Amino acid sequence: MNITKKNCRKPSWLKRNLPTGNEYEKVRKLLLKSHLHTVCQEAKCPNMWECFSKKTATFMILGSECTRNCRFCNIGTCSVPPSPDPKEPERVAQAALDLGLTYVVVTSVTRDDLEDGGAEHFAGTIREIKKKLPAKTRVEVLIPDFQGSSAALETVLDAGPDVLNHNIETIPSLYSKARPQADYQRSLDLLKKVSDSVASIPAKSGLMVGLGENFDELEKTMKDLFHHGCSILSIGQYLQPSKQHLPVEKYYTPDEFVTLKEIAREIGFKKVASGPFVRSSYRAGELLG
Repeated sequence: MNITKKNCRKPSWLKRNLPTGNEYEKVRKLLLKSHLHTVCQEAKCPNMWECFSKKTATFMILGSECTRNCRFCNIGTCSVPPSPDPKEPERVAQAALDLGLTYVVVTSVTRDDLEDGGAEHFAGTIREIKKKLPAKTRVEVLIPDFQGSSAALETVLDAGPDVLNHNIETIPSLYSKARPQADYQRSLDLLKKVSDSVASIPAKSGLMVGLGENFDELEKTMKDLFHHGCSILSIGQYLQPSKQHLPVEKYYTPDEFVTLKEIAREIGFKKVASGPFVRSSYRAGELLG
């Protein structure tokens, strides 16, 4: 079954049962008490109930308002958000410790208003996590493009993350519609700088499908990512957060996600997560192995 915009009700494989138990509420209260944001909550991630119930979350630093307005994203926008909270890195590390995390994922809003795009704040958060948590703890950061700044990227890499993630999101021809303030080649170049600068830190990226692309375009984008040093890839279904966001043009079937994974592995990606509910930080520690 191939579900397109003409028949765009959510298919059965996109319906989930909510987990039972009280862990979800414990995580929610911990985050509230710690004055922390998560991309799970801000972006209305469909995996939030599952992840919170497993005592994990993806921390979102640098506030809850983004300086860009991507038409697929539910996070709020503001041209000049509040200044970064200098105590936030320490609170993230403490929350990760309280949750007993061994794999911590940290992302952020895009902060084009800041001179370094928030790179030093990322670095400080990485350092705090590594200082406060056991040595075996690994840290993955999902960063914005820093407007192509090599210096900002180096600031983050120097802090020693275990994985550097930057999402390409979609195929180049959809950038003007989906993320007009971003640049496809700039994102590819950032990923290339990661592999060129520190070969020991794997570069990761993510694709969402269902915005009107086809398999040939997806394969071309995967090849672009691979040839720019990306070795880890996530592929998931785009879900419309509200009527004000871009509509879903197609719901990919579970079998199609298997095919996309096979294509990615044939291209050469070492690690691939592909499925309707896959997000760039969903079960990230399991993907890295």
